[in-house]
Amino acid sequence: MSSNIQVQRICQHCGKEFTARTTVTRFCSKPCNSAAHKAKARLGKVEISNKETQLVKTKSIEQLKAKEFLSVRDVATLLGCSVRSVYYYIESGNIKAVNLGQRITRIKRSELDKLFESQEKLPQSESILEQLSKELNKLKQPEEPKNTDSYSLAEVQTKYGVSDKALHDMIKRNNIPKTKKGWYVYVPKKAIDTLLS
Repeated sequence: MSSNIQVQRICQHCGKEFTARTTVTRFCSKPCNSAAHKAKARLGKVEISNKETQLVKTKSIEQLKAKEFLSVRDVATLLGCSVRSVYYYIESGNIKAVNLGQRITRIKRSELDKLFESQEKLPQSESILEQLSKELNKLKQPEEPKNTDSYSLAEVQTKYGVSDKALHDMIKRNNIPKTKKGWYVYVPKKAIDTLLS
């Protein structure tokens, strides 16, 4: 049965306006219809593939959660970190592990649960990174030991306004004994006072 209806529509594939003979026509031509059908089929295949991939990922994680003893690689997968990081946590004592032989390190699943439970109970304190940075600063800037009968070279320079080179030349020329303690060099007060006063 033919129709005499003429309706202006927009093609859902190419976007051009066309005259349709029915109110439900979606495409302007057979090539547009075929292209839209192929695109829809392709999209469906991609979605199915993505769902399968996601299923494999979640299935492997669920299998790991069900295991009682985990390898280092399994722990890395569960924690979302590198294998080297897991070894670091084991070495630092954060995670307890058993070494059964060469490259056979096993971690009890309950140890991971304890790790997170203990972290929740602890009050918010300084992060490990902040603690390490404070320790590093202490090492970089050691405290100057106090000595009553000696000057450090810096003290001589500030007290008498002598340059570094002039001070070293004077110490060498007059054979003034130097003692080194840690990062600091000391010279006797009496000898410096008699020379520079």
